[in-house]
Amino acid sequence: MTLRECCRTTEQRLRAVYAESEAKWLVRIAFEHIKGYSQVDMLMKADEPVSEYIIEKVNEVTDRLLRHEPVQYIFGEARFYGLRLKVNSHTLIPRPETEELIDMIVRDANDRSDLHVMDACTGSGCIAIALARNLVFPAIDAFDISSEAVKVAQENASALKTRVNFSTADALALTAPPRPLYDIIVSNPPYIADGERMDMSRNVLDYEPHIALFVPDDDPLRFYRAIAHYAIAALNHGGRLYFEINPIYATGLATELTETGFDNVWLWPDIHGRTRFATATRPAP
Repeated sequence: MTLRECCRTTEQRLRAVYAESEAKWLVRIAFEHIKGYSQVDMLMKADEPVSEYIIEKVNEVTDRLLRHEPVQYIFGEARFYGLRLKVNSHTLIPRPETEELIDMIVRDANDRSDLHVMDACTGSGCIAIALARNLVFPAIDAFDISSEAVKVAQENASALKTRVNFSTADALALTAPPRPLYDIIVSNPPYIADGERMDMSRNVLDYEPHIALFVPDDDPLRFYRAIAHYAIAALNHGGRLYFEINPIYATGLATELTETGFDNVWLWPDIHGRTRFATATRPAP
């Protein structure tokens, strides 16, 4: 069997679950990891034979994909903001929307140096590490309730030679510091209400960590409320709070941030036009 034939057969199998374009992309990802082939290699070697070992490996990956397992978990890697990050079942897979949050923070920082940053509910460390590499000499702390997620985040920072102070903590039980510490606090916390589960795809429900995804229907803003109450004390005056949010609860969150004491509370759309981010400023005394 040639590489072209192997790709065509695999794409046909995957199209039982995935759209044609996604099936083609998954095949390219599989060969990138299994053989180290780039897209150019795939074209140049299309008529070359593929060994039985490689065919077996491709079939194993295809079987897992047909069970809706995310390709990022199959190969233990996700791309985010130009970085290759380790991910596993203890961490969410970073989403493209979260890259927009990084863009927003970097733009607002306007090349200021030595900013002190906190990333709450860090997961794989994607936000903290991306900020560490794109802000000017920042000091970055980050935490997650999952010690297994923190381990992954530490491995990512080490692999990318990036300095972030990771720790294990519960965002719902933060203690306000005796004095302000941070110029920026950012979080992409759990925000999907339990009642939304029926609308979630199997690759998320069956494989991604529910502790990092879901909140109770009767208290969907619980993480935002806890982090905001911490931030109003932990941010320096003029410091900024950044959230990735559930569009359904955007208006309620804006109200809570204002009532907590923040100024300049704004809601922002993502590239798809959905209200996806909230920002707020701790006012001057």
